[in-house]
Amino acid sequence: MATTIPSIACLGVIGRNNNPLQTTIFPSYDPSTSSYRPVRTPLQFSLILSSTLDVFELRARQNAAAGTGLTGDFGLLHAVDDRLAAYGFETNTGTRFVAIVDMRGRRLDGTGAGVGGGAGGGGGAGNNVGATGVGLREGEMRVVFKAMQVAYIKLLQNPFFEPDEHSPPKGQGGRRITSRKFAEDLRRIGENWGPGVANL
Repeated sequence: MATTIPSIACLGVIGRNNNPLQTTIFPSYDPSTSSYRPVRTPLQFSLILSSTLDVFELRARQNAAAGTGLTGDFGLLHAVDDRLAAYGFETNTGTRFVAIVDMRGRRLDGTGAGVGGGAGGGGGAGNNVGATGVGLREGEMRVVFKAMQVAYIKLLQNPFFEPDEHSPPKGQGGRRITSRKFAEDLRRIGENWGPGVANL
């Protein structure tokens, strides 16, 4: 029986108008076929990302009532099932980053090195993976959100990127982010993260 560790199943960026800006899905280890494939369909991941919006709003109201203000890192938003959990971070501009983690998403071989497979890997963390225990510690997702925020800031610094097209100030929808560089950055983050990774 192969040992499995958590990996990222999906990264999502949600605009301040609750519109999805970017969704990146990663393959997870399937023990029945000993291969890597997405654990949910794109529509199911979209619904999971949408379900996190209620948690963001609830926690923002609780923070406002307590007078603590916006903390940014919301940590665990909710456990979807025994395998998937959604973690979140909100910027001060209202952009939300969501990471859906598959608690059994990556297989380890006997040496402890990550074993990737097909369609974009899944084993990028390699020997940097430190923990094989169940669950995640409180701060292990912060490195993911920091890397996502850096990628988003780089996107905003692009003179050809118009942020109001994606999250209009009037609050009516918006376009999805189509930047290839931003998509590559998110893919790199998702493929290279693993428990214990401190730098992306």
